[in-house]
Amino acid sequence: MAMLSLGAASSLCNGVLVSCSRTARSRSSIVTYSPTCSVNPECQELSEPVSRRSVLLRAGCGAGIVTVSLVSGAGIGECAAKKEKVREPPPKFYELEGSSGVKALDIRQGMGAMPEDGDQVEVHYYGRLGAKQGWRFDSTYDHKDFFGNPEPYVFILGDKNVISGINSAVRSMKEGGVRRVVIPPSQGYQNTNQGPIPPDYFDRQRLYTTIFNQTRLANGEGDTLGTLIFDIELLKVRKPQS
Repeated sequence: MAMLSLGAASSLCNGVLVSCSRTARSRSSIVTYSPTCSVNPECQELSEPVSRRSVLLRAGCGAGIVTVSLVSGAGIGECAAKKEKVREPPPKFYELEGSSGVKALDIRQGMGAMPEDGDQVEVHYYGRLGAKQGWRFDSTYDHKDFFGNPEPYVFILGDKNVISGINSAVRSMKEGGVRRVVIPPSQGYQNTNQGPIPPDYFDRQRLYTTIFNQTRLANGEGDTLGTLIFDIELLKVRKPQS
């Protein structure tokens, strides 16, 4: 912050040391500085509006120059320059390349390794249906180990026993990343042998009877019934041991 110290000052006017009086008037964000000379009538009063954010106020008095000193951290008042934060545009869904329609929204960019097919990956996820008001049918945070800690879902990237949409989503992530994906029916569950599946029997039955409801599929509701929404966090990537 910069503060202005204004007082009496001397200058050389036609070879004679004279004093010049100065006044500073504050109007909103404008400071007007007016030096006058009491000796030489040619020294006209000068008035120059200057922004508060300017660090130098200058005024000429004949052959002399009066300088206003700036004192930082002490004085009469304080001026603070507020910098406006530049807001980044919100992230948007985009289609993953080669995914046959899987759309992704990157919530957090990972900084670790990116997996390849054949790598073992660990993920946490929330799985929801596009139908049934977004019913959450499964979450790894509900899968507990012996000590009550949530167990991640572990699989080999590219495994056909894992739905294609999950493989596509994880394939272009990095460790530590979090991504939301909308998986179309063609990239979701094609049979009851594919994972990930809820460990609870009744949740599995509800999931399958919704997705594979033959009556509603015959009525053309397949796009609604089979659409999946997953929030995925990639925890770890392990390369196969040679």
